[in-house]
Amino acid sequence: MMSYINKLLFLIDKPIGWTSFDVVKKIRNTIYKHHGIQTKVGHAGTLDPLATGLLIIGIGKGTKLLSKISNLDKTYRVTFDISAVTPSFDRETNIIKTFDYNHIDETTIHNTIKSFIGEQYQTPPVFSAKIVNGVRAYKYAQKGVHVELKKIKINIRNIFIEEINLPHVRMKVECSKGTYIRSLVNDIGKKLTGGAYVVELKRIAIGNFTIENSYEFKHFLNLISDINFVKNFIENKNK
Repeated sequence: MMSYINKLLFLIDKPIGWTSFDVVKKIRNTIYKHHGIQTKVGHAGTLDPLATGLLIIGIGKGTKLLSKISNLDKTYRVTFDISAVTPSFDRETNIIKTFDYNHIDETTIHNTIKSFIGEQYQTPPVFSAKIVNGVRAYKYAQKGVHVELKKIKINIRNIFIEEINLPHVRMKVECSKGTYIRSLVNDIGKKLTGGAYVVELKRIAIGNFTIENSYEFKHFLNLISDINFVKNFIENKNK
């Protein structure tokens, strides 16, 4: 599989510290800076700033295809810590509570994690891009304002536990659109110790599209700086 789809959609490996919008903005600005072309750029499936991995980018008429891509199942590899919890359920915020995990054994971990496979309702993290009364939820959270987030129906297709090195657990999760891995991790932690938070998160697949076939972000920026690449893949006019 190549690193593009129909010459309009591109597989990008998002680096840590960038929002999905940051990536979109950088690509759009790079195209304009080097070629004077104003074109639409979008993405399918938001990744947290501290998450890395597969982001599918649409350029030009490719943005019209993103909604179909967004509905595909996702696969993530996540490492989490069951000894503590943070308000954001990841390393973006500081630890607010710690838990004893000496009583937890591998059998308990396997049984607890496997119990989350299947359809269920999940509450998004308060530090998320969910819109509440026209405002992103994380903006309320940053100000210490409590808001109620509606539960959403998700489906955890499968979970594969890859490594247990307490207090850390690493697993691969296959799930439906809209699943928050941070919430899943914290919910697992609640059953084990009282909470948990994400240490490292990488999206490795969207449907059949995999991270192995993606462009490294810096390499992709160099490619779109090349006029020959742009002529082959990007149309000047968006219809």
